[in-house]
Amino acid sequence: MALKFSVLTLFPEMFDMLKTSIIGRAVEKGLIDVSCVNIRDFTKNKHRRVDDYPYGAGGGMVMQAQPIYDAYRSVAGDDRPLVIYMSPQGKVLNQKLARDLSREEHIILLCGHYEGVDERVLEEIVDMEVSIGDYVLTGGELPAMVLIDCVSRMREGVLDSKETFETESHYDGLLEYPQYTRPPEFMGRTVPEVLLGGNHKDIESWRREKKLERTRKKRPDLLKKALLTKADKEYLENFFDKIEKKP
Repeated sequence: MALKFSVLTLFPEMFDMLKTSIIGRAVEKGLIDVSCVNIRDFTKNKHRRVDDYPYGAGGGMVMQAQPIYDAYRSVAGDDRPLVIYMSPQGKVLNQKLARDLSREEHIILLCGHYEGVDERVLEEIVDMEVSIGDYVLTGGELPAMVLIDCVSRMREGVLDSKETFETESHYDGLLEYPQYTRPPEFMGRTVPEVLLGGNHKDIESWRREKKLERTRKKRPDLLKKALLTKADKEYLENFFDKIEKKP
C-alpha cells in the first residue's frame, strides 16, 4: 500500500519539484502518493481570501479556520489520518521521527502562512506540530517537502536497498563514514588502502571507526544519544587520547 500525503496549501504548484528524482520515481511506482489541496478552493469569500486581521490587534494576518477545516474534511475520509502542522514551534524532525512517520498509511500536512493559523482549527484537527529547524520561513511548503522526502525514503522500495539509508548519517545516531569512488588517486589524495583490499570485515570495522571519529569531531552532541558498544567507547577514548597527546 502506498504511503499517502495530502498537503493543505495555498501554493500547490510548489510541490511540482517532488515529481523529479527518487521521490518522483517512487510516485510513478505507486509507492507513495502526494496530492495537494488548495485551501483557497474552500473559502466562502468571493475574493478567495483565506486570512483576516487578528483579534487583539498586532501586525500581519492570520489564516482563517473555516477554509482549512473544510479542506481537511475533503481528504480526511472515515479513517482519520495523522495530521501534521508544519510549524517552527513543533518537534524538530529527525531520523527517528521520520522512521516512525514512514509506518503511517495517510498523513495530512498543513502548511501555514502569514502570522499563523487560527488556533481553534489547530486544536480541532492537528495531531502533531513538526519543525525542520529553529528558524522561521515564509510558509510551510518547503518544510512539508523536506518531511515528505525524508519520510518517503524510509519506505520499502523507494531506495534501491534498505542498506542505503541504514548506513546514512543519523540513522543509528552517528554521522556517515567517508565515501570514495574512481579514480583511486585525485590531486595527490588516495583512497584508503582498506577499501581496496576486498576484506569486508576490515572494511566494516574501518567504516565504524570513521563514523565514530566524524561524529566526535563534527557533532559530539550526538554521541550522548547514540547506541554505543563497549568497543565503540574504548575506541573513542583511545583515539582521542592519542590526538590530545600529540605535540
